[in-house]
Amino acid sequence: MKSQKMVDYAAPLCELVVADPVPEGTEVVVRISRCGVCHSDLHIYEGYFEMGGGNRLDIRAGRKLPFTLGHEIVGQVVAVGAGAEGVAVGDRRVVYPWIGCGSCSVCARGLEHLCPKGRHLGVNVDGGYADTVLVPHPRYLLDYAGIAEDRAGPLACSGLTAYSALKKIPAAGAGDPILIIGAGGVGLMAIQVAKALYPAAPLLVAEIDPVKAEAARAAGASDILDPRDKDALAAIQKTYGGVHAAFDFVGADATVTLAIRGLRRGGTAVIVGLFGGALTMPIPLFPWNGITVLGSYVGSLPELAELLDLVKAGQVAPIPVTLRPMSEATEALHDLKAGKVVGRTVLVA
Repeated sequence: MKSQKMVDYAAPLCELVVADPVPEGTEVVVRISRCGVCHSDLHIYEGYFEMGGGNRLDIRAGRKLPFTLGHEIVGQVVAVGAGAEGVAVGDRRVVYPWIGCGSCSVCARGLEHLCPKGRHLGVNVDGGYADTVLVPHPRYLLDYAGIAEDRAGPLACSGLTAYSALKKIPAAGAGDPILIIGAGGVGLMAIQVAKALYPAAPLLVAEIDPVKAEAARAAGASDILDPRDKDALAAIQKTYGGVHAAFDFVGADATVTLAIRGLRRGGTAVIVGLFGGALTMPIPLFPWNGITVLGSYVGSLPELAELLDLVKAGQVAPIPVTLRPMSEATEALHDLKAGKVVGRTVLVA
């Protein structure tokens, strides 16, 4: 197999060639055709998260280099272990990458993506910046028939992340505006998913990049705000009386503050982005206004199945996708960091 390996943090990826994996037991080998490039890849590539106040969370420990990034994987089954049932050579599948240990209480509740001993593809174990990936069980392979191949892989992360976050709020109707902060790949997916789940709710989008803001408008946003505008928060409160729910797909101190302070009484703020920073806020704000603030990290295997059904039914429109050869993985990461990507970049193996 051929892969683009991370041989050192923040260094150019190197192409390495090793023997193809041989599946054992329930394992399945998938020949990768597409793999999306996610902002989480960039954090792992750099080796840290910003924690605010000049502090960084080092995430290099326990990851053996060389390492293969990538978790938005789609491809074709090329080999199956003797115990792998329900899948056959030639099947085309999207891979659920958020694989848990399978034996802890978190996994027992169906929350493998939150498993403390996770075996997440492209995060803890080698992933999809390659032409082949080893998947431990057929249950993590989902049929995407009826969905374009270029679009299928990102549904396992950007799509799933948006879907799981949007499901965490009380149902929204015509009088319940929703604020989406950040119109990157996940934010654009969130607009489309919100239109499917809460079709009557007005959709406000806060975005500083004019190109991405225009993409959000084209995707169906009701109103566009520049979060740097000192009057942005006042406009939300004056025009809408606050929002029913706010989704922060950036995750910086300023954007989280906007999400929380933009809520009406009883509203919900969902923090998704991992940009980094720290938060200081008056405690009485929370009980007095009866607001809920929670985090959301990717999503569960059943939620991915639900999302795929929505997409197959034509209820979730596609976001822009830029195709690049797998050999340009390093450049794709750099472009993502520079804010040059509208929608999603997908690597072609």
